Amino acid sequence: MKKRAVIFSFLIVGLAIIFAVVYQTKEPFAVNGTGQSISSKDTQTVLSNKTWMLTFTKEFKKDTIQQGESIYVTDKNGDRVEAKLELSDDYVTVSPPNGGYDPSKGPFELHISGDIESVDGKKLGEQKKIQFRAMAALPTVSSKKELNDLFTAQLEQMEAAQKSSQSFFGFGREESTTSSDDSDGGASADMAGGEAESSGGGHSDTNVQVQGVDEADIVKTDGSFIYQATDQKLKITKAEPVKDLTVVSELRYKDFYPNQLFLDGDQLVVIGNHWNEKMMYGSKQSSADDMILPMHEATRAIIYDISDRSNPVVQKTITLEGNYVSSRKIDNHVYLITNKYADFWILGEHPEADLRPRTAQVNGDEEVELEAVPYNEISYFPDSNENNFMTIASLDLNQPQEDASITTYVGSGNQIYMSKESLYVAVPNYSYGPHWTNNESTELYKFGVEGTSVEFRANGSIPGYLLNQFSMDEHKGYFRVAATKGQTWDDQSPSSNNLFILDGGMNVVSSVEDLARGERIYSVRFMQDKAYVVTFKEVDPLFVFDLSNPNEPKVLGELKIPGFSNYLHPYDENHLIGFGYDTKLEKDQWGTRVIPNGVKISLFDVSDPTNPLEKHTEIIGGQSTHSPLNYDHKALLFNKEKDIFAFPITMYNENQKDGSYRLAFEGAMVYGVDPEKGFTLHTKITHQQENTLYEDWENMVQRILYIDKHLYTVTPKEIKATKITW
Repeated sequence: MKKRAVIFSFLIVGLAIIFAVVYQTKEPFAVNGTGQSISSKDTQTVLSNKTWMLTFTKEFKKDTIQQGESIYVTDKNGDRVEAKLELSDDYVTVSPPNGGYDPSKGPFELHISGDIESVDGKKLGEQKKIQFRAMAALPTVSSKKELNDLFTAQLEQMEAAQKSSQSFFGFGREESTTSSDDSDGGASADMAGGEAESSGGGHSDTNVQVQGVDEADIVKTDGSFIYQATDQKLKITKAEPVKDLTVVSELRYKDFYPNQLFLDGDQLVVIGNHWNEKMMYGSKQSSADDMILPMHEATRAIIYDISDRSNPVVQKTITLEGNYVSSRKIDNHVYLITNKYADFWILGEHPEADLRPRTAQVNGDEEVELEAVPYNEISYFPDSNENNFMTIASLDLNQPQEDASITTYVGSGNQIYMSKESLYVAVPNYSYGPHWTNNESTELYKFGVEGTSVEFRANGSIPGYLLNQFSMDEHKGYFRVAATKGQTWDDQSPSSNNLFILDGGMNVVSSVEDLARGERIYSVRFMQDKAYVVTFKEVDPLFVFDLSNPNEPKVLGELKIPGFSNYLHPYDENHLIGFGYDTKLEKDQWGTRVIPNGVKISLFDVSDPTNPLEKHTEIIGGQSTHSPLNYDHKALLFNKEKDIFAFPITMYNENQKDGSYRLAFEGAMVYGVDPEKGFTLHTKITHQQENTLYEDWENMVQRILYIDKHLYTVTPKEIKATKITW
């Protein structure tokens, strides 16, 4: 058996080497415009301020690109358009003229010379052209035919790209193809997580990214009651006084799985997944579309009047077909975002299928049939290759009887950032075909937000992909974003990490690029005029950026330490807390492996940004230790004044003889943080039974809250109060 395993391992390594050799001998050029492989005869639709990114699979010789000669744009008459070129090591940006492309002068052509050379002397070959039309605003679908034609084109492009990939592995290629492809809200956002407590200071709030922009969570409190979504139930627990801790209301659902809550005075918004076949199809069981289209789950928001906490009353129910993406609440307005996959593959056999997402709104809790979004209310992101519908529902809690405002877009994103005035959606662009590893970018869409109105404002693009919502930030009218380009495993064209600053029109005004080659971003935190970025492959570089001049960002300092931080949290203006993993390197016949060696908390001193220091560390547990805070920032309870840094954690002990594991601890760990003394463990709180081998899910701590002088640990089964004694 061991011999077979060795042979199999050598086979895998051999295939990887062959793949790498073939990959490197392919045509060195790939262009990322929409993320889709298209033929030169196709005409794309883009927005008038489109910035093209020409992404090369190898570093190119910059002196082989002549301004206005090697890469240029012409209008329908063949006249040159004043486009601006900017060169990086492995990509070129082609920015539009001032005011954008004039739609009346299209279609346009982007010309790319075949004389451009890579650093190893390979030329692109024949000249390439990309034809495109420009539109001043997001286009709107007008009919079923137009919507289905849009998806049919995407289906054909995917099939063509698949053939291109097949020719790639067959050592051939097609001739005429080319790849294309969450006041100043940001200013207040920068230290949003710094205190994570209500204005009154008597109870904790959800740990959020942007101050004044609430995020839904599984647990909320108003200082008197604790509201909890768990196990297909909504539980309301009376928390004060502690001696009277009791559940006053428990609602059980049949077809609804709540997992997110918003609290606003005497109103509670419960968000979750919903599935009900009768609701989805009502009395139309025999219709053609119902018979051929798969059934999708829906996202549901139920608004309760909780004036009487023991008897919540449903005010409104909103149902959106699709998966929950995210949500935010600003004052009395709730914004809910969902994605629904468009089953466009079915158009091959059923070209008349209705692909639209369906929605329903009703005052009260009556089940009503979902209705498809009208065609003329569906817009699309022309640069996106995401085959989804994104739906944004905006609701005014002060007027729950009024219909929510619902907007729908084709080409959805999975990351959002929201300030008090703007919503940003990040739409990944991944290329199909042989150059997908080098042909990636992110389209960024900005929406203005005012009350229930969410309107498109501008879009831009950057190379690479984002980690999460903390990769984005708005500050003083500028949008800052950090991204990784490439893959860490690609030694021939190693990954790099970049930070971009965009203006209000979503034009890139400056950048810091090509950092930490061969690594990827693990965490980001923007704090006013500074940014902190952690990358990792074998060690953890912490980069400190100065963003005080948006036109000239720069790296001030760098710190390399073992391990990495998944999450960065501001302590004060001179200190930053990192939460992640300690690591160790192990060498074997295959090379060096990075092994987790316990959860690690770091206190960074950034008072001198040119010389950041890891002043204090705390390592918890070993290889099998993990915490929800490693991937969910809302799992943190932090309050500087009360000296609380608390999080759920699970630790296992390993039996060195037989390799078995036994639960060492599961629950909440509560630390104090002091810039001079470091980390102090105040207490550990568990709900698990003694001597249990594995953690019991019902007794796992999900959140830690504080109300006045007590901590409350929340599990699916119960809530426990512990007095704060330090």
